[in-house]
Amino acid sequence: MTGYAAGNGETPGNGDTAENGVTAGTTDTAGAGGVGAAVGATGIGIGRRRLGGGILALGGALALAPIPLAGAAERGTPGTGPATTEAGAATGMAPEAGRPHRPTLRRGSAARAGLLQGPLDQLVREAEAYLADSPKHPWYAGAVLLAGRGGTVALHRPIGKAVRYAAYDETTDTGVEFPAEQQIPMAEDTVFDLASISKLFTSILAVQQIERGALELEAAVATYLPDFAGGGKQDITVRQLLTHTSGFRSWIPLYQEPTREGKLRMLWKEVPASTPGSTYLYSDLNLISLQLILEEITGRTLDVLLHDEITAPLGMHRTRYNPPASWKPRIAATEDARLPWSGLERGLVWGEVHDENAYGFDGVAGHAGVFSCARDLAVLARTLLNGGVYGRSRILSEASVDLLFTDFNTAFPGDEHGLGFELYQHWYMGAMATPRSAGHTGFTGTSLVLDPSTDTFLVVLGNSVHPVRSWRSGSAPRVATANQLARAVPVRPERGRTAWFSGMASASTATLTLPALRLDSVRARLECGLWWDTEPGSDRLVLEASAGQEWRPVPFTTVGPGSGPGAGHAGAGPGHHRPGPQPHPAGWVSGWSGRVWHRLEADLSAWRGKRVRLRWRYTTDQLYVGRGAYVDALRVRDGGRTVFDADRPRDAGRIEATGWVVSAD
Repeated sequence: MTGYAAGNGETPGNGDTAENGVTAGTTDTAGAGGVGAAVGATGIGIGRRRLGGGILALGGALALAPIPLAGAAERGTPGTGPATTEAGAATGMAPEAGRPHRPTLRRGSAARAGLLQGPLDQLVREAEAYLADSPKHPWYAGAVLLAGRGGTVALHRPIGKAVRYAAYDETTDTGVEFPAEQQIPMAEDTVFDLASISKLFTSILAVQQIERGALELEAAVATYLPDFAGGGKQDITVRQLLTHTSGFRSWIPLYQEPTREGKLRMLWKEVPASTPGSTYLYSDLNLISLQLILEEITGRTLDVLLHDEITAPLGMHRTRYNPPASWKPRIAATEDARLPWSGLERGLVWGEVHDENAYGFDGVAGHAGVFSCARDLAVLARTLLNGGVYGRSRILSEASVDLLFTDFNTAFPGDEHGLGFELYQHWYMGAMATPRSAGHTGFTGTSLVLDPSTDTFLVVLGNSVHPVRSWRSGSAPRVATANQLARAVPVRPERGRTAWFSGMASASTATLTLPALRLDSVRARLECGLWWDTEPGSDRLVLEASAGQEWRPVPFTTVGPGSGPGAGHAGAGPGHHRPGPQPHPAGWVSGWSGRVWHRLEADLSAWRGKRVRLRWRYTTDQLYVGRGAYVDALRVRDGGRTVFDADRPRDAGRIEATGWVVSAD
């Protein structure tokens, strides 16, 4: 297996050779605009001129304020590992004084990573459950699971089979298994057809060219590919390709044309399904078009660009298009591809790209075709969480990485998207989803999620179209594993040793109820610490009061740490003023609060002269959940006296908890 400690000085293995002799993307000569290597070396990044002046027009809500990536995490974050050499070493530049550590990956314990072991064990158990019928067929024949935080890979576990079925019997809807001795178990270094995760590599390559000045984000695609203007596509921009707002329909059967020229003619003639910029519609055609731009402006094919600019600098030697035949025993098989469920009659696809259009492009396409393993994807995740650098190699400036994590689709709520990267998608990120969480899935059963707010990363590589695509449904294993990794990140009580935790169950209601209290003052109020992270809108934490039978919401205010635009994020040190109170007039909170503690205060004067009960009610729907809610340091003051204080054992013992538990993490 490929080691974690090794990296950017490794000699290519597995038959790989440097195709152009380029060992690091930062050594390229300057492109248009005269920045080139200087940008990559200095980290200056992308100026607003290179963005084409279009940023302020994107719904009026987009801001390119720095996003707190892992490299900017507060000092002392568990599991960030030892200091590593900065990218400056490769350019002759000394690391800047006071710059944060940029960890490289090591295997280690959950404790070293700053994670809890129990949820990681549960992550594996839940993933293994989908090897059985779920509900009618296994979701995948096998998978490789990798989870980590900071520089530590705390979990790397293969489960099930990489190769199990020789064929699919459509008459009985069963898989025809290979003899037991010919089946191949999953291994840590099993290589997978990543399918649409390939789009992330194409997107990174495009952002590199934007950084170097050879490509403009707001330029029309036809500027680089004049024939692209056919079919009314003359106004589609590079940004719209990267954010799936071009108007392209999701897919067309390019593979039916036998020649490359014929495929391109189909693309040139394609008419947008909607006005460019008016709708979000995920489309493979966007990244195929981006591939053609990259090949045009660089003079290199996409597979060569992938090697030269990403995989060779980062030491990702098990990542490439068109793996050689020698890799086949270590590659997970995909589908028994036959008509009518597949577009082509190919039989068992194993060691070749599964996607029909990518196959039609000889295995090299902007939307699909990259093969990789869990370790290599962890290196890519760590590079991005580091702000574009891994060990001695920098592939993107920090400003460029910010663009990957910046929502360009503010006009399309629910379809948040950076440049190539999907953001805040609970449907596969589960409780790891935050406005900063980025990732992608692949049709073959793969997914990658990275969360800068907790410095965590999750790789789930499954062969869920083995033996046939109809057996897989939804993203249940992705969500289950992401939920457990999110749970593995401890939430320390605001004060003391424990706090009340709502849990993370879906389709549930949990209540935390205080005893009846008589309030006599116009200055009666509730105080507590509050921490919440829920599926936005769908799951809520409500403060309620009852002086009889009926419960009604209680308005409250919260105050988070920090100041200014970054208020509510970790890392605000001493000297930062606290922001003003945030009102919650409806008496509830939902969504993402920055994963930090907030101080809550609620005016209880409306219940003067009455005996009142207060409770927190946490409700979730049946789909997805966030990390949950925590309540700490509950106190009710009635003018100058304290009528309830959870720090007093007698008062704490009178709390009624249904679904809530006392938790140290």
